[in-house]
Amino acid sequence: MKILRSERYAAFLLLGAAVLGVILANTAWGPALQNAKDFHLDIPWLGLNLTVGDWEKDGLLAVFFFIAAIELRHELAHGELNSARKALVPTVAAVGGVIVPAIIFLLFVRDPALSVGWPIPTATDIAFALGALALVGRALPSRVRALLLALAVIDDLIAIIIIAAFFTSDLQPIPLLVSVPVVLLFGWLSARARSAPIVALLIVLGIAAWVLVHLSGIHATIAGVALGLIMAGKSAGKARHALEPVSNGFILPVFAFAAALVALPAVGITELSPVFWAIVVALPVGKLIGITGGAVIASALAGRGGQKGIPLGDIVAVAGLGGIGFTVSLLMNELAYAHDHEIAVQGTLAVLVASVIAAVIGVSLTAARSRHYRSGRTTA
Repeated sequence: MKILRSERYAAFLLLGAAVLGVILANTAWGPALQNAKDFHLDIPWLGLNLTVGDWEKDGLLAVFFFIAAIELRHELAHGELNSARKALVPTVAAVGGVIVPAIIFLLFVRDPALSVGWPIPTATDIAFALGALALVGRALPSRVRALLLALAVIDDLIAIIIIAAFFTSDLQPIPLLVSVPVVLLFGWLSARARSAPIVALLIVLGIAAWVLVHLSGIHATIAGVALGLIMAGKSAGKARHALEPVSNGFILPVFAFAAALVALPAVGITELSPVFWAIVVALPVGKLIGITGGAVIASALAGRGGQKGIPLGDIVAVAGLGGIGFTVSLLMNELAYAHDHEIAVQGTLAVLVASVIAAVIGVSLTAARSRHYRSGRTTA
């Protein structure tokens, strides 16, 4: 289990699963795997009409967002976001890392029918970014990891808001209203989870909340967020400890494999959609500019209060890693272009290409910064 808690190995598993998905999708196995992904596993008595791919995207990822929400709650209570002063730099950096990529995307994509994909390049992948940092940034001070973690957590929160606001259709208020007391009861019981029956009841309530949120028309991953935010601290810590290996070793690789299961389009490079080029540019370049700009501004503002600012080199290294979108970007792509398979395929490939470019940039910048600290120079 220890190896599955390692950020480095989690990143390798993610990358390996995505590469395997692309390879197999373009072999004789491709059609069979796609058919398996589209196979329906319905539960009619609960009103659930979902394919295998839907279960992976709506169900498994809800667990990932549940863990992310627990991380966010911890950071808000005890970590790098537990005060306005601490939260200023990562918050402004995260906002900059959302706005600039979105603008770049919209500059490339002028067609209103395709511009719905603007959220795709706004996400940072926590597992991948932290894994890359752990791989080459061991010599960096702890503040760099703390900044990247806080930024990625806030970025995920923004992504959750985007999913709820822009990818909700046919809102059904009754299931949504019923889900509220279920979530509240989950939170109340989680503070009293001292026996196996209560833990079992929490699992039942969690599943019930997920079903109700799904039936309401809101993306079901929001249920995971709500449950993670409301869960009592001690129980939340135990849940995260138990689920982290499952998320790193199964949930995220399965999602990466399924999302990357696309046949390479038989088109020339000049025939690729503007969506492809928008993502390829907006993720690595937009994130680098947006995060750096936002962090520099916020760091300067924080410095006016007598707080020592974060060195520019550290900020740029974090911004480079912030361009690794991957998991959440792939989810945004599937949601944005659910009814346009050809564009969704190009979007998936673009996210993979952009994340690799961002990883190369981020790892190079982080390695250079790590050498900088090893040499004993600690100024920007």
